Amino acid sequence: MGCTQAQVKLSEFEGIVTINEPVLRYPGNPILTCHEVNKAWGDDNRLYAYTVHNAGIATVTDANGKSQTIMLFRSHIADGRSVIGKAVSDNGLNNWIVDSRPFLLPATENDIYAEGVDISSVIEAEAGGVEDVRINPVGGGSHILTYSAYHEHIPDRVVVMLAATRDFKTVVRYGPISQQDMRNVVIFPEPDTNGNWIALLRPNDKVKERSGFSHIGGSFGEICAGFAPSPTGPWEISHVIMRSGHGPSAFQAKIGPGAPPIRTRYGWLNIFHGVRSTMAGNPYTLGVAFHDLADPANPNKIRISAKPILMPAASDCSVKETDYIHVPNVVFSCGALAGKDDTVAIYYGGNDTVMNVGLANIQILNELCNLFRLDPLTGKHLYLV
Repeated sequence: MGCTQAQVKLSEFEGIVTINEPVLRYPGNPILTCHEVNKAWGDDNRLYAYTVHNAGIATVTDANGKSQTIMLFRSHIADGRSVIGKAVSDNGLNNWIVDSRPFLLPATENDIYAEGVDISSVIEAEAGGVEDVRINPVGGGSHILTYSAYHEHIPDRVVVMLAATRDFKTVVRYGPISQQDMRNVVIFPEPDTNGNWIALLRPNDKVKERSGFSHIGGSFGEICAGFAPSPTGPWEISHVIMRSGHGPSAFQAKIGPGAPPIRTRYGWLNIFHGVRSTMAGNPYTLGVAFHDLADPANPNKIRISAKPILMPAASDCSVKETDYIHVPNVVFSCGALAGKDDTVAIYYGGNDTVMNVGLANIQILNELCNLFRLDPLTGKHLYLV
């Protein structure tokens, strides 16, 4: 057996992780809540927030060489839509400073668009809210933002939008990655040996009939590869590389990309989410996989752990008694950062209500994928107890 316990550390937060507890929760969680956001946004009652969750994360260095952690978080506001806010921390752990205005609101004609974008269609597609942004580093100081956009009138109509930023101040919108109904898109931070950029996508490819009308829902059970000549597209949806739905599993009902992949010596680290249907609801957990560095879209070269790395707990949503709690039994990550000595900081929403952080170790995550092997294309367990 390989590594079974290891040290993790981020700023003053440190401890031990093990095979059975692969993510160490920060005792100071939550690291950001709606209360801090409302203090920053308080001059506009229309932006009163009830949640802070599912945040994209990036580390940037300014002109003076100072490193900061950027958090682009999702907040539900009073009218039920979601908007995206921005917070900055010097250590990625605490003392987050929230911008006085949201970072991304539903699109308007006053926003910046790339050449050739159908502005009116983007405005229509985003009118129901924007959420769950991933910050995808693509080199040269550029970041591609992939985020879900909800239609204002068509129930559950959602597409993933692309935008680009260099300074986390100016954002250029590129429109939808695809016209297909979709959630949860992450982009690998560098092209493959053929110069193709690769993404993990979760299309919603099935239509269900409800009450006589077509309802866009989807099985939510497959992660596909996407390819493009440039991070901004055009993107082509390709083959399935991960699939859920097999037997008793934490990922039995749904599966989807979480944080943008991170390069490690064991392969591309993929922290994804999975859902299991139970009599008491649908708990969301975090899973882990490693993709081949040279051939990340090859399902035969993906190692997945059947054992989740993080399952929801009461401490993941520590709020005031009168605070709103959006969706119980959920941990959901849109971003993770590699640190020193194999530490990985995983930023995750608790109950779709608050933002938390936990630390993992790359060696432990790798060992989980060796011990608890899962067939990528069937979800079948490949190990014996």
